[in-house]
Amino acid sequence: MTARSIHRMPRRRRIAAAGAVAVAASLLLSACGDQTNDAGDGDTKTKGSDAKFFDQLPKKIQNEGVINVGSDIAYAPIEFMDEGNKIAGIDPDIAKALGKELGVELKFNNGSFAQLVVGLNSGRYDLVMSAMTDTKERQEGVSKDAEGGADFVNYFQAGSAILVQKGNPKKVESLEDLCGLSVAAQRGTANESLMEQQAKKCDDKIKPFVADKDTDTITQLQTKRSDAVITDYPVAVYNEQTAGDGKLFEVTGDQIDAAPYGIAVNKKNQQLRDAVQKALQEIIDNGEYEKVLKKWNAQDGAIEKATVNAGK
Repeated sequence: MTARSIHRMPRRRRIAAAGAVAVAASLLLSACGDQTNDAGDGDTKTKGSDAKFFDQLPKKIQNEGVINVGSDIAYAPIEFMDEGNKIAGIDPDIAKALGKELGVELKFNNGSFAQLVVGLNSGRYDLVMSAMTDTKERQEGVSKDAEGGADFVNYFQAGSAILVQKGNPKKVESLEDLCGLSVAAQRGTANESLMEQQAKKCDDKIKPFVADKDTDTITQLQTKRSDAVITDYPVAVYNEQTAGDGKLFEVTGDQIDAAPYGIAVNKKNQQLRDAVQKALQEIIDNGEYEKVLKKWNAQDGAIEKATVNAGK
C-alpha cells in the first residue's frame, strides 16, 4: 500500500467514542467468536417494495430480502458484540438505517478482516462494512487484503492513532518515536502499513506484533508485551475512555492519515453499489445518519455526500 498524505487532527477534536453504551473492559479486550447477526431487529425494518430504494436492488436480493455483510466484529465502537451478545456500534446502526431505505435486512457475518474482500468477491458476502479504509490499492486489488479489488461507497472519515499505556512511559508522541519499540497492529489494515512504513525509516528497528484481531493487539499492550498499538482513531479513543474505567491506556499525538471508510461492493455488482449509495445519501439528508453518529459521539467523522471510490 502506498502512503497517503498525512492529515493531523487536533487532540481536542477527537471522536469521544465512549458514546451511549458503556462496555466492560473485559469485553473490549476479548476476541469475538464467529457468528452471524443482523442489524435490522424489531420494528425498525421496512420490508419489501414500500421502501424507497427496494426496486433498485438486484432481483436476487429483492427475492431473498437479505444483504449479507462481511465484518470483523471486534472493533468497538465501530462494530462489536455488546454485553447482551448482540452486534452494536456505528456500522450496525448505519446498516440498520440503510436497511429501512432498501427494504431488506443487512445481516452481519463475522470474519477475519484480511479475508473480507476475498469473501466478497467469492460471493460469500454482498457487502463488506468493517471500518475499511477506501484506498486505490484496495479498489484495484493491489492491497494484500483486497484480492480482486472492490468498489467503495464512502460513509465515514477517520484515521489512525497511537495507543499507549496510561502515563505514556515510553514518551511516544509520533510515529517517529516508535523506533526501537515493540508495536502492535492488526493484519491487513492501513495501521499495519503505517507500522511497516515507519519501520523502514528507523535505524533502531521496530519490533512488530501483527494479529488477526484488533482486540489481540490491545491485549498485547495491556500485558506490556507491546509498547504501543497503531489502530483506528475512534477505536483508540474508545479504549482510552472505557478500558479499565479509563485507567489503562491513553492516545498520544494527533490523528494520522484521515481518510474515508468505505462499504465494499463487488465491482461486478454496480446495481447494488448504486442502490447503497442512494440509500446512504437519503439517510444523510433525512437526519438518520446524524442520529447514529450523535449516539456514538462520532460527529467529527461525518460526511455530507455519499461518494464512490473517493479514497486515494
